[in-house]
Amino acid sequence: MEKKYNYVTKLDVKFDHLQKMDVTQMVKDNPHKWFNETLTKVNDSVVRIGIVEGEYHWHKHDNDDEFFFVLEGQLLIDLEDQTIELNPNQGVTITKGVLHRPRAPKKTVMLMVETSTIQPTGD
Repeated sequence: MEKKYNYVTKLDVKFDHLQKMDVTQMVKDNPHKWFNETLTKVNDSVVRIGIVEGEYHWHKHDNDDEFFFVLEGQLLIDLEDQTIELNPNQGVTITKGVLHRPRAPKKTVMLMVETSTIQPTGD
């Protein structure tokens, strides 16, 4: 049985190629504490927006790397032996198979790039 989390995750692609995206408006309109939406597909990968505050659960992706890039706010990514702090205009790639937990001490807006088949809550 799949575990349920209090996150809003939209996996369907919201914008077609050549369709303009307004991230500022998306952030303004978002009422959720932990929101993840697929913006567009680029070849076999997707670009997602995360509008988050609080903490996600510990998880890993056995077959997929995951890239996080902070636009505003602060994202902390806990690993088993360290915490990576990301501030605006900073990013990091989490290697497949690495156990991690993203946390946002304040409202944070980030972009994620990952394969289109990844399960955001982990394997």
